[in-house]
Amino acid sequence: MSTTVLRRGRVLAADTFRDDLAVVIEDGRIVALERDPDPEAPLRAGQVDLEGGWLLPGFIDAQVNGGGGVLFNNDPSVEGIAAIAAAHRRFGTTGLLPTLISDHPPVMARAIDAVHRAIDQGVPGVLGIHLEGPYIAPARKGTHDASTFRVPGSDELALAASLDNGVTLLTLAPERVPLEAIRALVERGVVVAAGHTAASYEQIAAGLEAGVRAFTHLYNAMSPLTGREPGTVGAALDDAHSWVGIIADGVHVHPASLRVALKAKPRGKVFLVTDAMPPVGADDPRYVLYGETISAVDGVVRNAAGALAGSALDMATAVRNAVAWLGVDLAEAARMASLYPARLLNLDDARGHIAEGFVADLVLLDAQLQVRRTWIAGRE
Repeated sequence: MSTTVLRRGRVLAADTFRDDLAVVIEDGRIVALERDPDPEAPLRAGQVDLEGGWLLPGFIDAQVNGGGGVLFNNDPSVEGIAAIAAAHRRFGTTGLLPTLISDHPPVMARAIDAVHRAIDQGVPGVLGIHLEGPYIAPARKGTHDASTFRVPGSDELALAASLDNGVTLLTLAPERVPLEAIRALVERGVVVAAGHTAASYEQIAAGLEAGVRAFTHLYNAMSPLTGREPGTVGAALDDAHSWVGIIADGVHVHPASLRVALKAKPRGKVFLVTDAMPPVGADDPRYVLYGETISAVDGVVRNAAGALAGSALDMATAVRNAVAWLGVDLAEAARMASLYPARLLNLDDARGHIAEGFVADLVLLDAQLQVRRTWIAGRE
């Protein structure tokens, strides 16, 4: 049994940073947090010098369309998933859901099978799948292909819920899917989110009652909050129990609107996502979506019609932006990128904390909050 000890860092343990702790890792898990009686003592074999950096729980990204030049829709394979996950590891993401945007049933089936095999083969960082559509509203389609939209029958419900070795997050429009179908998905263990929806406040309330648990990229591609019509945004901010994902890139949502969401929602219910596309972790800013070549320009990704087509955001940048724009400290920004998505996905019994018994998914940031090292299940 090999043991690794991480020393001389600022460790986010519980709700605060500690500079007197050593993190002991065995067989991919944290087995102890030990007080380091002499941080200046020389390192011994198996010990790692964190050089005073910030040690955080590894980031969990529930919305990753692509990375490393690969779009999941175009390459729903184990190799494609591995390339996406490897690209995002550079930015502190130790757990992710490869995200398939609206597509036809055969592509959905291949994507689910690829995620199953990737998890079975131990591809680092793969936690499950996010199916973003195709059961969404044409009026709020964003860059999704409306020709793929449909109401799921029993066969498709079974397909959407068929991943049996990882998490399934499914984004749908509650006004487009029968409430009994939402209940059936939840009963099968699917985490259901509302997104790309034109629903009224009342329709969202009914969806929440049926089991909707979260909202996908809050403010984007959903009915807005107005004085007389609260819409999806109003319902999301009004509900104390649901989670909301936010894209903190300064493009998808104004920072002031993100601060409003933080004030409206109970602590722990706002989490960071990237909605990342293939340019993240790649040299080429271009990629093909639904047959159209799209290019990231100055970090902004739009299609020819001007619709935002995902983002060029990485999770480490999202954390830095949260600190700079949202009035939260690094510890809370880290929780928004780790613990809170882990809770949404029912993974917080093993991920999202630096604590005894938890998986050793970790990220080390320097003084400028740049990623210096990343560990997945104890492996750097």
